[in-house]
Amino acid sequence: MAMNSSDEVLMIAVREGASAELAVLFDRHHRALYEFFFRMTGERAQSENLVQEVFNRILKFRDTFREEGRFRAWLYRIARNVHHDHCRKFLSAHTVPSPTVPSSNVRAESLRRTLLAMPEDRRELIVFSQYQRLSPHEIAELLDIEPPDAKARIHRAMMELSEQYRKSSNGTSNAN
Repeated sequence: MAMNSSDEVLMIAVREGASAELAVLFDRHHRALYEFFFRMTGERAQSENLVQEVFNRILKFRDTFREEGRFRAWLYRIARNVHHDHCRKFLSAHTVPSPTVPSSNVRAESLRRTLLAMPEDRRELIVFSQYQRLSPHEIAELLDIEPPDAKARIHRAMMELSEQYRKSSNGTSNAN
């Protein structure tokens, strides 16, 4: 199979037993998945483990991929499930993970903390739309909602992030 084949063509080949094609999909998507998990968890090692779990599930559930489906939406649906399972198993405390990457940019670190402190459903919308660059239509497909609803939810999440960031920034500058 050619490296320039679409994700959907490659996934159909994987579904039909050409599991070697999964390596091409891994090469294309592992970094974006890692970034998704890192923005959701704030933990590097955990993010790497979760990426591996996504590809394990792709292989395990390859028969559920449908030709008319979009691979990216299916991939992130699996990633969401992996993340939800991880949270149920390992995150019993309701605390925000400490960032593990030191940042010289105080504003970026403040934004990162604000994002991690948001409720998971809204944080997920922001990560999908702003960092993973999924379109509102792709997000709608992923969440099994209508595109206008996805747009509205993204907008509300962004407004909440903006408001929380503004509050945390004001609190930081007042504390100094």
